[in-house]
Amino acid sequence: MGADATDGPERIEAAVRALRAGGLVLTPTETVYGLAADAADPRAVAALYEAKGRPRFNPLIAHVADVAAARRIARFDAEAEALAAAFWPGPLTLVLPIADPQAVCDLARAGLETVAVRVPAHPLAHALLAAFGGPLVAPSANRSGRPSPTTFADAAEETGAAAAAALDGGPCAVGLESTVVALLDSPRLLRPGAVTRAQIEAVVGPLAEAEGDAKRSPGRLTRHYAPDAPVRLEAAAQQPGEAYLAFGPAEPGERVWNLSPSGDLVEAAANLFAHLRAADRSGASAIAVAPIPETGLGEAINDRLRRAAGFVG
Repeated sequence: MGADATDGPERIEAAVRALRAGGLVLTPTETVYGLAADAADPRAVAALYEAKGRPRFNPLIAHVADVAAARRIARFDAEAEALAAAFWPGPLTLVLPIADPQAVCDLARAGLETVAVRVPAHPLAHALLAAFGGPLVAPSANRSGRPSPTTFADAAEETGAAAAAALDGGPCAVGLESTVVALLDSPRLLRPGAVTRAQIEAVVGPLAEAEGDAKRSPGRLTRHYAPDAPVRLEAAAQQPGEAYLAFGPAEPGERVWNLSPSGDLVEAAANLFAHLRAADRSGASAIAVAPIPETGLGEAINDRLRRAAGFVG
């Protein structure tokens, strides 16, 4: 199922045909690679859950081509309009009341009366959505609970066997899943991501804690994004047998990957899943991770690392 980074109209057309026939498609986004299905087709969504081994209670994000398409499937208020204007297309997902339950089937919404929706920024994803003409659910193209793929090769290795078509858009620019904000009463941060808390609060004011709304967001299982090897956090140094993910200035060594030698959180986010995967493939007994500051994008990085290690908090 090979493709290249210049996938054009012919591959887009083949992908649309596959989707309309109920098939699955590997597609890049600016965040991570997704495995896409027609959001309105329960059989296709069921096949997607099966391919990922994903728990049925975990809702999926509906990806759409533009804000107008989002308004057709979700009910927007002033805060939703403001966030969409500020961050779409881009790595922000909004959880809103469902407006058209037929457009995003009950299975994709995990039986909820809400829908998670976003407009991705990647040109191939946008071209696919525009050509398809409806919402696509496209969770990360990994097997459920595994690190998300940020390259076409990793996506194909994880779930490519289940895909009827594939689009190669090169490495993902962001490398971390979208931020998820619920707008059901007061704005709530359900999942930190590439759009930071501070950026969101600059538009809609202080964010409430998720509390019971976390079930409305993907990626909230306690153990999620997990490699096979156990993960040890806040590690000042590498222990014998371990792989090590460094952050900031560090000595190179065997089974050492540096998320960002300069201590750049944007670079660290982009490298996170690829380095977790590389460390896991090394045969290490465990993966130790250097401390990451909680500021800015560090909140999202640490959220993913705590879930990879099997705990949150």
